[in-house]
Parts: sequence; structure tokens; C-alpha cells
Amino acid sequence: MADKRGVTIRELAQAAGVSIGTVSRALKGQPGLSEQTRAQVMEVAQQLGYDTAKLRTGKPRRMLFLYSRHMGSLASNPFYSYVLHGAETACREAGVPLSLMSVVAGDDVAAQVRRHEADALLGAGYMDPEVMDAVRQCDLPLVLVDHFHPGIRSINDDNLLGGWLATKHLLEGSAQRVAAIFGPLAHYSTSLRAKGFRRALFEAGRLFDPDYEVTLDPALDYREAGRDAMRRLLALPEPPDAVFAYNDSTAMHAIEYCHEQGLRVPDDVRFIGYDDIEAAARFKPPLSTVKMDKEALGQLAARALIEGDTEPNDAWLPVELVVRESSAPAAPPPTPARRPRKQTA
Repeated sequence: MADKRGVTIRELAQAAGVSIGTVSRALKGQPGLSEQTRAQVMEVAQQLGYDTAKLRTGKPRRMLFLYSRHMGSLASNPFYSYVLHGAETACREAGVPLSLMSVVAGDDVAAQVRRHEADALLGAGYMDPEVMDAVRQCDLPLVLVDHFHPGIRSINDDNLLGGWLATKHLLEGSAQRVAAIFGPLAHYSTSLRAKGFRRALFEAGRLFDPDYEVTLDPALDYREAGRDAMRRLLALPEPPDAVFAYNDSTAMHAIEYCHEQGLRVPDDVRFIGYDDIEAAARFKPPLSTVKMDKEALGQLAARALIEGDTEPNDAWLPVELVVRESSAPAAPPPTPARRPRKQTA
């Protein structure tokens, strides 16, 4: 008997004991499944009265790029502008319209998604549990970028390795007091970068001092939060001589504050950021950073949705250390000239 409420693809997947992606492939007749699994899904769909007309065929008609408003605007957080551009490129090549929607806890996400007439969702960045639940309940193919949730396909860069590379670089430059500035550690990428930071300290035989790891104040404007974090670090009895910032924008805001306090970068404090946004190379001094292909994150996520490849999987893109002037180690003191010994007869 058909469910009067209308059975969702999620309910069908739970009843069949398979993933949403497997259900999607089975109902569309796509390859990659055993005949036994396909038959099992079709049998359960028939038993529950699932309306197969609800399931789209072929590529999506319209894709929706979801971005959490609590992270600020795309202008203040340019990383996601690159991700959006990559997704737009993939959608344009496939002839799929892409629209943008910001979300925050309390929004009627389902109603907004319906207004956009989207049948595929690309979620970019951290979404709190309430928003994540609302997005999942839309019952549409979903891929996450720069975020992770069990049972959902996600695409990230290798944040753990990136945090380790950045910190190891500062330690190898003879820094004695390496500090870090992070955003909320509830964010998937931030937590892994913090883990990489601590691992590099441990491997170098340095004791972890929580005073040297500060988190941006969420009550402050993004720029002011970076400056405030640096102010707190400089107020320590022994201020840091090197700082790893979890993204380039935060690093640049912290450097601005150092300049205002009369400190020289990199002579007094060395810096490295993360993301390699366009402004990093033009900054004064040019900012060292960890680089990844930001547009590729968006392209891969959009292509996965276009191709119907939404099986749960956590893909990691490689990262690369980019060394510029901001992290140059201090020049060693000159070796005093030694007087030649007098020749004896």
C-alpha cells in the first residue's frame, strides 16, 4: 500500500538497508550495482509505494549552491568565492543553471529550496546541525565542500597535512614560540588544521601551550576578530615569534595589527596563512601560505552531482606549501671577523 505521506528516497534507502546513492542508481538503471541489490531496491520501492516519477533522470535541471551566512559574506571570506566559481564553471559546461542561497539556523530551508526549483544541492562550508538536518530533509542529491557529515559525499583538501606543513615550516625556521589563530574548531577543516599544528609541535619535541592557540571571537567583525586575536597573543608574557593563521585573510589582519604596533614582519614575527587567495601574493610582505586548488573543490562537487555520483565518500585534494617573504627566517647574526695571527719569524 502506498504511503499517504509520500515516501521519500531517504525512507526508501533506510527500508532497503542501502545508501541514498544506491537507491538513486537502482531506480535510474545506472551501472555499478549488482542485480541482486537493484532487485532488492525495486522490490522495497514497490512495497512502500514509492513514486518513481519524483526521481529525476539524467543530469539535474538546476543546482543550488548553499552557503552559511554565519561565516560572513563571500566578499569577506573569498575562499568560497573560488569554490563557487569552480562549481559555476562545471555547471556552465554541462548546461546546468546554478543559483546561490545563503542559509542560517531558523531558516525554512525546504521552502527556499523549492522556490529555487533545485533538484541538486552543493553545500559549501560548515553548517550547524540544525541547518544540516534541514538540508538533508530536502531529500535531494547532496555533495559537501569544505565540510563533512557521515553518509554524505564530501570533497575537502588535506587539511591535516596542510596544518602540519605550515607549522613544520615555521619550526624549521628556528621559531621558538609558534602560535596559531583558528576559527571555530567545530568546523571540519579548522579542526584538522589545528590537529596538524599540534602534531608538528609534538614531532618537534615542543610542549603544547594552550595560551599560544587562540580562536577568533565570533562576536566581532571578521577583520576585527583577526586583529583581536593577534592583540591577545602579543599580550602574553612571552609573545610568539611565529604565527600560523588558519586562513590567509586572518593572517593579513593579524599582520596589519603587528605593523600598527611597530613590529616588523618577518623580522619580529613570522607568519604563514592557508588557502593562497589572490591577495596573499600581493600583500606586504607577500604572505606564505598553504595552497590547494580551490576552484577544483567546486568543480568536483558540481560534476559529482551532474553525473549522479553521490555515494558517501570523503575525497581529499592535495595541498602545497608556498613560501614567501612573511615567513622568511631571521638572518643569523654576522660572524665577527677574526684578526689574523701575527706571523712569527
